[in-house]
Amino acid sequence: MRQLIVRQKTQMLNVIRGLLREFGHVVGNGPVAAMRFIKTFQTDDSLDMPDVAKSMLKTLCEQVIALDERVTFYDKLIEYHARIDERAKRIRTVPGVGPITASAIVATIGDGKQFKNGREFAAWLGLTPLNRSSGGKERLGRISKKGDRYLRRLLVIGMTSQVQRARGYPERVHPWIMQLLERKPVRLATIAMANKAARIIWAILTKETYYRQAAA
Repeated sequence: MRQLIVRQKTQMLNVIRGLLREFGHVVGNGPVAAMRFIKTFQTDDSLDMPDVAKSMLKTLCEQVIALDERVTFYDKLIEYHARIDERAKRIRTVPGVGPITASAIVATIGDGKQFKNGREFAAWLGLTPLNRSSGGKERLGRISKKGDRYLRRLLVIGMTSQVQRARGYPERVHPWIMQLLERKPVRLATIAMANKAARIIWAILTKETYYRQAAA
């Protein structure tokens, strides 16, 4: 439900951007800049545009505000669930995994015991590279992108936050991440990190334990 509301909100923001562009007004990139404009427009509607267009813009902004409040409601609900559900609490100990990802994984796979191992879970998420071996040579291609797209996206976003953390505070992340970033482009690094996180999450769920960072 949260993802559905977020998608609707994004669509509405794109409509607002398009309407503004029709009259020569440009809003900064990203949802934060768009929401900033919407909140300002609620108290100051002195934009240079026809009254009819301005009226439509006001209606659109009100709808976005309502959707944003709904997202906040779901965020609080998910945060509460992640605090009281023991499985979600254990998953949240993995770096880069927040309450939304933890709750979504628990809601989708439960204790994870339907998978034989962590690799099978990562493959189900579409995070395992395709094997394009031939002539006795093994070549690993792009990830399959099969399986649960929503969970895969959440894990990749979480690992992207870890990459940003590594850039600003390299001493706060595992040396493996820094070594990975030295060898691979950022996009490939985040996929590799998401793959590893999926395997760790499977182990945490099936063994009913918490994340413990391995020694460097």
